[in-house]
Amino acid sequence: MFIRAVEHTNKKNSRKYRTYKLVDSVRTERGPRQTTVLNLGTDFELPKEHWKQLANCIEEIVTEQQSLFDYPQKIRTLADQYARRVIRKHSVVIVPEKKRRSPDYARVDLNSINNELPRTAGAEHVVYETIKLLKIDKELVNLGLKSSDIAAVIGVLCGRMIVPGSERSTHYWLQNLSALGELIDFDFSLVTLDRLYKASDHLLKHKEKIEDHLRKVETGIFDLEEKIILYDLTNTFFEGTGKYNPKAKYGRSKEKRYDCPLVTLGLVLDMQGFPKKSRIFDGNVSEPSTLETMINGLSDGDNPQQSLLKPTIVMDAGIASDDNVKWLREHNYRYIVVSRKKKAEIPDDVKMVPVKQDNKTKAVLVKAGLSYNKETDEMDVYCHSVDKEKKEESIKNQFQERFEAELLKADKALNLKNGTKRYDKVIERIGRLKERFKRVSHLYNITIHKEDHSKKASKITWVRKKEKKVSGVYCLRTHQQDLNEKEIWDIYTMLTDIEDAFRCMKSELGLRPNYHHIERRCDGHIFITLVAYHIMQTIRTKLREKGIPFCWETVRVRLSSHMRVSTTLKREDGKVVHIRKSSRAESNHKEIYRALGLSHEPGKIMKAII
Repeated sequence: MFIRAVEHTNKKNSRKYRTYKLVDSVRTERGPRQTTVLNLGTDFELPKEHWKQLANCIEEIVTEQQSLFDYPQKIRTLADQYARRVIRKHSVVIVPEKKRRSPDYARVDLNSINNELPRTAGAEHVVYETIKLLKIDKELVNLGLKSSDIAAVIGVLCGRMIVPGSERSTHYWLQNLSALGELIDFDFSLVTLDRLYKASDHLLKHKEKIEDHLRKVETGIFDLEEKIILYDLTNTFFEGTGKYNPKAKYGRSKEKRYDCPLVTLGLVLDMQGFPKKSRIFDGNVSEPSTLETMINGLSDGDNPQQSLLKPTIVMDAGIASDDNVKWLREHNYRYIVVSRKKKAEIPDDVKMVPVKQDNKTKAVLVKAGLSYNKETDEMDVYCHSVDKEKKEESIKNQFQERFEAELLKADKALNLKNGTKRYDKVIERIGRLKERFKRVSHLYNITIHKEDHSKKASKITWVRKKEKKVSGVYCLRTHQQDLNEKEIWDIYTMLTDIEDAFRCMKSELGLRPNYHHIERRCDGHIFITLVAYHIMQTIRTKLREKGIPFCWETVRVRLSSHMRVSTTLKREDGKVVHIRKSSRAESNHKEIYRALGLSHEPGKIMKAII
């Protein structure tokens, strides 16, 4: 083999350019002829003095010859890439018969067998087939994306689900660790890093159309109903100053990263946990101010009667301001929201009934009671949770112990050398303690005793007030008067679905941290994660329908051992057989594939004889 440069002339502008080809000499009936083995393209930049080395190295790889010389690392890397393309070009697909594969016997040297190029295929198989199920690839075609851009989008989505990381790490994974390219019949070794960055731009440009498409497809697959809508916000930090992103603001970080700027994600989910609408807000946005923007127009479907079927909106206390509740009532939305009362006390006339019991012991875990509120014309639902009470009491006891320890320390300081003794300074010290422990300081009556003939304090005493037990109690508000306690509480607990969505996006899909500095790239990173969550929720829902309660982390770990491998062996006539196929699926792989209705053999079986 050797490399040849061929000059061409562009017919449009008469400009000359060169293409480079890998050529081989073969014997024919008409004598020796030269055939093109592989077109190396126009951007082949290897210096001419290294062409012979590269051609020899490629030939040694595809024909399984022993190398007599050590090639430079750059030559070896290029040779591996081109050799793979040569083998792929000369490969044929083995199509199995319905019952069994046709036999293909050959005498081979068993000592020549090698297995190489292992690439993960299990999780890629599941994610790509789900992408096709949701018709994301077809929607991208309808949106006018080129095939190479569609492949990059699919690669970024699969990377976010399987190995969450930056575009740079995803680029390396696609080219060196994953068999995704073989599953979608695309060579990711030709994809530049810049194309992966632009994949998020393509998705973000068509955000509303993609969300609307997913909403319709998921509704058709799972027969979803929008009777109940869950709405909440979360924020995520990103590294850097944020000076190029106007949405980047410092605020209350839910990850306690107050040193980093934030952006806020607002998310609307249906009762089955599928996203319906999303929007990215400033990092310091006021939660109540976002409701109208997110909910307005949700029920405006293609059917004119659809707008009359307003869903029930479920929100936590952070968004459930009086103005938002008023807006919901004015627009005929039904709602179940968490009351903003700081500590709800259960009225004596409210009858509490069990709404949740332990399946084994039958012990009552949660009680709820209805009460009509004349002032607001609403039903207040008082709930008491045993587990919530234990948690709150434990936290309160810890704060009380620390507070009393600090009071005791202040009292002992009155009798210590250099201790704080002046009456006004002791008052200041106790005031700071109350501010520091304001969660429990209001539960104490504290007295600072003053000496008669000096400005010094003589003693500090405290007594814990008697209080009505409100730990574990919270209150819900609803305008619906046709539901009982259990029905209201069951609907409210669906808020855990949106919390689960945020948790999955942050921990399993790499939503945080965000390393992008430009606004559109930061928003694109979040939207890629959101589309990946659509795919993940589809997979989890289909598995649950078959009785498999796996989280996505469990699925991708179990499938990580399913690989595609190349096997090479020499025949008796000296030719080399290259076979590329997936390893045999194990029982834990088959369980997932069977539940999702997928083939147990990801990708095609390819054979090349060189």
